[in-house]
Amino acid sequence: MPRIIYRHEPATRFIVSAIGEPGQRQFFLQVKSDAGLNAVTLEKGQVAALAERLAELIRELRRGRLADASELTHPVTLDEDPMELPIESDFTVGVIGISWDSNFVVINIQAAAGDDDLLIDDIDYGPDLIIAQLKIHQVKGFCQRAKAVVTAGRAQCPFCALPVDPLGHLCPRANGYRR
Repeated sequence: MPRIIYRHEPATRFIVSAIGEPGQRQFFLQVKSDAGLNAVTLEKGQVAALAERLAELIRELRRGRLADASELTHPVTLDEDPMELPIESDFTVGVIGISWDSNFVVINIQAAAGDDDLLIDDIDYGPDLIIAQLKIHQVKGFCQRAKAVVTAGRAQCPFCALPVDPLGHLCPRANGYRR
């Protein structure tokens, strides 16, 4: 099946959100630009890793003076609005790539490869792809929101740091007793 490439150059909105009860949430990444709107599903760990890597990129841009000072000091644009409806996932995220292109952070979000995608070695075929160009202040806002969404889940057990369900959990540090 031919590859679909969605281009958001530049993206006007790049947010993460979760739907459902803690412990059973489904995470979505939504990207919007003049070209349209895309939503993809991903794992909580992918959200946390993406936010961490983006924050690391911004630190490196500042340390290496690779971005304009005005870009780095621009106030954070925190998007706290809910996701736009309808929320229909275009694909499940497989690989995320991050790069810096003089004035934009470029994020490539590729679908998880299916069996059909592994058989063809051609640029016109393969997993679908979203390319989003973001300004640094948008990336900072995304990182703040991502951290809030990730930490809004289940509380951690003070003994073993595993997530605690509303009914408790079997704590390995308490020899399997409920906490």
